[in-house]
Amino acid sequence: MNNDIVDVEPSERAESLKTVGWVSYILHLIVAVAAVLPGAQPSAALLIVALVIDLVKKSDAAGTWQASHFSWRVRTVIWAGVLYAVTAPLWLVFFFPGWIAWGLISIWFLYRIVRGMVAMNKGQAIDA
Repeated sequence: MNNDIVDVEPSERAESLKTVGWVSYILHLIVAVAAVLPGAQPSAALLIVALVIDLVKKSDAAGTWQASHFSWRVRTVIWAGVLYAVTAPLWLVFFFPGWIAWGLISIWFLYRIVRGMVAMNKGQAIDA
């Protein structure tokens, strides 16, 4: 009989990082879903809280598969912010171009958050 199988419990650190990651993803998801629903505008404070959490805890995840998720969320927020800022003048030109641009950015943001959540649920790193 082979007794080489060992039941390995996840470390406290890994579980803590996973919890922090889920909190951040949920905050991002609330903002992302609201961004694509007309009239639903949660406070930008939720996104800022999630970003601060990610920036503060990112170093704790160094060397783990979860580090990619912290970077993924930070890059997603920064790129979305830059894209929203760059396309903001479209709202001054006409309503329709601004609405289309921000709608596409919001869908892209939602896609990135859901893709990250799926990978995290599988316990996998997210690739750039």
